[in-house]
Amino acid sequence: MRPRVICHMVASVDGRIATSGWPLTDAARKHYEQVHASYDPDGWICGRVTMEPFAKQLRSEGEVARKHTGSAPRADFVAPGEHQSFAFAIDASGRLAWDSNDIDGDHVVAILSERVSDDYLGFLRERGVSYLLAGVRDVDLSLALDKIGAQFEVRTLMLEGGGRINGGMLRAGLIDEVSVLIAPVADGRIDTPALFDVDGDDVAPRLLALQAVERRADDMLWLRYSVAGNGT
Repeated sequence: MRPRVICHMVASVDGRIATSGWPLTDAARKHYEQVHASYDPDGWICGRVTMEPFAKQLRSEGEVARKHTGSAPRADFVAPGEHQSFAFAIDASGRLAWDSNDIDGDHVVAILSERVSDDYLGFLRERGVSYLLAGVRDVDLSLALDKIGAQFEVRTLMLEGGGRINGGMLRAGLIDEVSVLIAPVADGRIDTPALFDVDGDDVAPRLLALQAVERRADDMLWLRYSVAGNGT
C-alpha cells in the first residue's frame, strides 16, 4: 500500500544540501520546483526541522513534555474537506504548533509517535490538521508510509527532507528513486548536512543504478537513480 518514494534534492558537488549562502541565481533555484512538478506527485514529506518555517510556531518544552500516559489505542484523524495534495510533517514529539492546515494548497498531515498528548491531538483537530500515529516513541517510517497510502491514497511521494530523514528512509529501504540536482557550487563547509546522514555504526551503503542524466540550463545537472534492492 505504500507510495512510491522519490528522494528529490538539490546538492552541491560535494554533497551538501544547506543552500543558504550559495551563489545561485533565482533562475537556477527554480529548477528544483520544475523537476518536482514533473513527477506530478500526490504529496511531499519532510522532517520537523525543515517544516518549522511552514508551521511558524513551536510548542514550549513544557507542552512537549506532557506525554500520553494511557494504553488504549487512539485513532488517526483525517480533517474534513476535499484534499487533493498533501504536505506530510514527521514530528515524533509534536513540537510544531501549526497556525494553518495548508501549505501553498497542500493539506498538512502530521506524522506523530504515540507519545504525544491528547491535548496536542485536540489542538491539531481544532486547526484542521490531519494526523497519523505511527510508532510508540519514534516514528515508524514504514508504518507511516503504509498509512499515507491507505488513508490518503498517495501513490507518488516526494521525500524532500534533511539529511537525517533522508538517511533514515534510505536505511529502512523505503526510497525507490533518488532525484538530485547538482548545483554548480562547491560548498566546503564542515558539519553541514549531506544528502544522506545516517546515525550508527551498522550503516550499510546502498547501491544505486543510474537511470538518466540531463544537463539543464544555469549549469545544473539532473541525475536520476533507482535504489538497488527496492524492486525498481
